[in-house]
Amino acid sequence: MPLVNKKTELTWISDMDNSTAETPHVAGAFNETFSTQSPSSGFSLGVLVLLAFLMVLLALVTMLGNALVILAFIMDRNLRHRSNYYFLNLAISDFAVGAFCMPLYIPYALTGMWHFGRGLCKLWLVMDYLVCTASVFSIALISYDRFLSVTKAVSYRAQQGITSNPVIKMVAIWVFAFLLYCPAIIFWEHVAGHSVVPADQCYAEFFHNWYFLLCASTLEFFVPLLSVTYFNVHIFHNIQRRQRLGSTQDCEPPKSDSLSWRFCFLPRPGTSSTPSEAEDSVSSLTRSWRPAVMANCPPPPQMSPTALKRDFSVSFRSRTGSKLQQDKKIARSLAIIVCVFAICWAPYTLLMIIRGACKGKCIHNSWYEITFWLLWINSSLNPFLYPLCHMRFRMAFMKILCPKMFATLRSRNTPSL
Repeated sequence: MPLVNKKTELTWISDMDNSTAETPHVAGAFNETFSTQSPSSGFSLGVLVLLAFLMVLLALVTMLGNALVILAFIMDRNLRHRSNYYFLNLAISDFAVGAFCMPLYIPYALTGMWHFGRGLCKLWLVMDYLVCTASVFSIALISYDRFLSVTKAVSYRAQQGITSNPVIKMVAIWVFAFLLYCPAIIFWEHVAGHSVVPADQCYAEFFHNWYFLLCASTLEFFVPLLSVTYFNVHIFHNIQRRQRLGSTQDCEPPKSDSLSWRFCFLPRPGTSSTPSEAEDSVSSLTRSWRPAVMANCPPPPQMSPTALKRDFSVSFRSRTGSKLQQDKKIARSLAIIVCVFAICWAPYTLLMIIRGACKGKCIHNSWYEITFWLLWINSSLNPFLYPLCHMRFRMAFMKILCPKMFATLRSRNTPSL
């Protein structure tokens, strides 16, 4: 979500002009000097070089990480199914942050002046707000898709082959992200009749309008945060509930001349190993349900009921223990996703609203800059928080980065005929 050059010089200059009205020459000299100072002008040259290096490094990490996700989606046809389109949408928006938004902002942050003209300033603001907002909405959509894959697996699987559904949702995300901020960025000064942004600065006209910022931030951050939290918590509780029900309903004790125990070790419809791969488990269940029963689970031909019961008990305890560990991993991953999103976005959103309310007088510019870059760090972390937690993406990344290692692992895992 983006934004603006958060510079407090203009407010300070205005206050200084009022207090030094009796000495206009002194005030004019002060304004000319102070307005051209960078927020980082108090740092030594070595610190400025270090800051520039870290900013460029972050931009490169953001570009490379998200470019890898996009490349994997293009090269590996196995990734082109419904839920992974949302990962692609997230990677595209985050790639634009690293490729366009960060590079243009780095000289602005280090010098305190915008050097690229008003036209490019408007374009940068539009792109910054657009891609950051689209990234947030993509995170919410991924969580919603996981929610459906776990809680409504049957209907979710029935629509798995309909490619138009994710495409429509992805387009809707970008349209809504554009409407949230971009018309205000483009037309605010025309509606107001004048611009409050100096020629050497680049920030949105509504930068100090906290009413607008509060409403927009509610739709951009608070609503998605609550939605993501609800979806992921509900996913975890749903998995736990199914595990508890599975202990009494999925498996029944083996009886003499009964084959019902064979189904104990097959996943129930709608149950998935991980939220991100729920559709895969449902797919495998619908495709190979009967062959798995007939080929993989035949009971030993000459086992007594006592032996069957003992074998069932041991296998069931092993299955329950591994499922519990699996649920714990899912809970940790979901907690990390929600917490990272909140940590990266909450400080910036709150400071932006507070700063708009107090006209920039109560928040030091350095704090705002830190929270602004923290917001962009979320775009750098997304490729690691989402696709890297997905087995198919990990294999695709290995195929791209380490083709020899991928071929070796594939040959080892392929059974000889």
